[in-house]
Amino acid sequence: MQSGIISNWNDEKGFGFIIPKSGGKTIFAHISDYSRIHKPPEKGLEVNYFISIDPKGRKCAVEVRPIKGHKNNARELRQKTCSIVMFSGFVCLLLFLLNLDLIPPAIIGVYGVMSTIAFVMYVKDKNAAEWGSWRTQESTLHMLALLGGWPGAAIAQSFLRHKSKKISFRVTYCLTVIINCGALGWLVSPEGRSWLERVLKNINFA
Repeated sequence: MQSGIISNWNDEKGFGFIIPKSGGKTIFAHISDYSRIHKPPEKGLEVNYFISIDPKGRKCAVEVRPIKGHKNNARELRQKTCSIVMFSGFVCLLLFLLNLDLIPPAIIGVYGVMSTIAFVMYVKDKNAAEWGSWRTQESTLHMLALLGGWPGAAIAQSFLRHKSKKISFRVTYCLTVIINCGALGWLVSPEGRSWLERVLKNINFA
């Protein structure tokens, strides 16, 4: 085990660098290798860590944890709990509406597919941020959420710790959730159900 001080940390990209107390070059550290029971890293924080080699053959820090204090990341725990409750509650709502014949099974299928795609795109973007490769545009992530992928995006944001702190992104994401849920509410109305039935019939005829 080695010890050092975090020289800088990028919350948005989820990585930073550690200055070893023993001297030498700074060591790369990623948020996925940081202790889950502590608050997010910050500049000047003293940490213990082990040295490993990343897939590109570069030295990096793993099992990073503060030397003292800095415990209990209540914010992260709240985000995870909230995302699970929101995801589970929405699934129950969809099943309830399906049981009442207010929505067709295809609607649940759309939410399932779009949520899966959204989660995968968040994973891809997080990896791209880590390795400095081509990033997924935020507008793409928001469009996926708007089209029904917001439950999967909620899980990705909290459990991957990606796009969960940037205020402008969070505000736009919340707007996509509101708009999508509003559209679902309209589809449950008599006018919405009538419109959806016509669309599905046209698809079947095609």
